[in-house]
Amino acid sequence: MTRKFFGTDGIRGLTNSEPMTAETALRVGQAAGAHFLRGDHRHRVVIGKDTRLSGYMMESALVAGFASVGMDVVLLGPMPTPAVAMLTKSMRADLGVMISASHNPFADNGIKLFGPDGYKLSDEAELAIEERMANGPRRADPDMIGRARRIDDAHGRYVHFAKSTFPERLRLDGIKVVVDCANGAAYHVAPDALWELGADVIAIGVTPNGTNINDGCGSTHPEALQRRVVEEGADIGLALDGDADRLIVVDEKGRLTDGDQLMALIAIDQHRRGGLKGGAVVATVMSNLGLERKLDESGIGLLRTKVGDRYVLETMRDKGCNVGGEQSGHIILTDHATTGDGLVAGLQVLAGLVHSGKPASELLSQFDPVPQLLKNVRFNGGAPLETDGVKQRIAAAEAELEGHGRLVIRKSGTEPLIRVMAEGEDPDLVQRLVDEICDAVQAAS
Repeated sequence: MTRKFFGTDGIRGLTNSEPMTAETALRVGQAAGAHFLRGDHRHRVVIGKDTRLSGYMMESALVAGFASVGMDVVLLGPMPTPAVAMLTKSMRADLGVMISASHNPFADNGIKLFGPDGYKLSDEAELAIEERMANGPRRADPDMIGRARRIDDAHGRYVHFAKSTFPERLRLDGIKVVVDCANGAAYHVAPDALWELGADVIAIGVTPNGTNINDGCGSTHPEALQRRVVEEGADIGLALDGDADRLIVVDEKGRLTDGDQLMALIAIDQHRRGGLKGGAVVATVMSNLGLERKLDESGIGLLRTKVGDRYVLETMRDKGCNVGGEQSGHIILTDHATTGDGLVAGLQVLAGLVHSGKPASELLSQFDPVPQLLKNVRFNGGAPLETDGVKQRIAAAEAELEGHGRLVIRKSGTEPLIRVMAEGEDPDLVQRLVDEICDAVQAAS
C-alpha cells in the first residue's frame, strides 16, 4: 500500500488544503489514537505545537479526534519537537504529536507522530494509521471519552533536560551567544537554557505573532544572525528552525557552519574520549565528501542513508551508532535524545568551545568541503523526473562526473520541489551541470 498522507517527516501541507485541514486532523487523531489503544490502562497522548496561527485549529481538531476514541490529551502549548518526544516518554504517554511544518513558511503546517518510546513512527505504523483513516473510527462509549488538560511546567521540564546534556563541571560564563529562535517553538526555552548555564544571551527571533515563523530568520535565513553576531562581538551564534529540531552555527566572524561540520566536530570529540559508538557517523547522501574524508582520517566510518532524519535514526539504531544527522542541521545524538534536537546539539558545540579555548572560527572549521551546489526547482504536479528529457540530462551529467564527483536528485518529501545536488572538485562543472538539470526539470514541469 502506498502512503497517501505521510511523507518523509509526518504529514505536511498548506493549511486549509488537504491534507492540512481540520477534518483530516480529526481523522488522524481518531486513527492514531485507536492504533495506540493497547492494554487496559487509561491511554494518554501528548500534543505540542510551534507558533503558527493554524496551530490552534489543528490542535483543537486533533484533541477532538483523540478524545472521541477514548484517549486523554495533555497539551504542552508551543514547544520544540524534541521536547514533545522527550515528554512523551517521560510522561509514559502512548503517543506524542507535534504540530509543525518545521522550516516551512507559516501558511504550511504538519503533524509529526511519536511512539511511546519517543521515536518517530515506522513506515509500517504510519501505513496502519492510514488504513484506519480509510476504514473509519471506532468511537468510544460515552463514559470512556477522553479528557484534555494543559500542563504549565512543560517549559521548565525541557529546559532542565537540555541543561542535563551539558557537562556538569562546565559553565558558559563569559561566552556571548546570539541565539535565533526563528519566531518558533523554542522562543522561550532556548534563551532560558543558555542563560541558566551562565551565557551572556542575545536572543532574536523571539517575538512570534502567528505569521512570522521562519520569516527572514532562523536556520534557513541566517543572515540576520550573521549580522548580529558581528555587531555584538559575540563568540558564537546559534540558529534554530521553527520547531527547533535543527541547528546552524555562526562563528565570531559571521561565517556559517552547516550540519556536516557539526557532526565532524562532535563525532571526533566523542571518538577521542572513547564515547563514539558503532565506529561510524550516520549521515545522508547529501553530506559533503569532505566530511567522509575527515572522518576517515580520524578512524571513523560514514554510513549514508536516503534523505530524511527518520532514515538516519533507523540506521543509527540498527548499527548501534550515537552520532548522526543531516547537512541541513538535524543533529541526532542518541545518548541524549530520540530525535534531532537543535538546542542539545548547540550545547555540545558550546561545550567544545569552552573545553578547547579556541575561537569558534577555528573550532568549527573541521574540514575543507568539496565544492557542492544544491538548487531547488518548484514544479506544478506531474512527474518531471520521469520524462525522457530530464532522464537524458541526468544521464549525461552522471557521465561527466564519473570518477570525479556525485549527483543526487530527488523529489522533496515535504514540498513540491525537485532538489538537484552535484558535488565535485571542479566548481564550474558542478554549477553548469546543476543549472542544466534544473532547466530540464523546469521545461518538463
